Amino acid sequence: MFQNGSVWTGLISGGLSQIQDTNALAKGQMKTKEYAVQTVENVTGAVGVMAGVEYGAMLGSTVLPGFGTAVGAVLGGLVGSSVGRSVGHRAGDALLNNRTVQGTSQPLQPQQNQ
Repeated sequence: MFQNGSVWTGLISGGLSQIQDTNALAKGQMKTKEYAVQTVENVTGAVGVMAGVEYGAMLGSTVLPGFGTAVGAVLGGLVGSSVGRSVGHRAGDALLNNRTVQGTSQPLQPQQNQ
């Protein structure tokens, strides 16, 4: 599904975002919960960029080979990133703010036999 160019584009995009968020966490500008949400967002955004570049280029090629391929890849990457980040942010936020998941993060206390 993914070609070399789109994979590298997605990896670079997601990797740079993750580096920025890691630096913000290290400097105390971001809480760990927000960092976890941002990490999910960075991963899904990278996948969105990969898919967007691929399918945008494919669509652009059908409309106008050459120039349309380049324009389609850029526009597809932008749309894919936006959609991927939006979905990732909502998923990460829902997962980390879920009461059931929050309850599992507490250490288990051994039960005493009575």
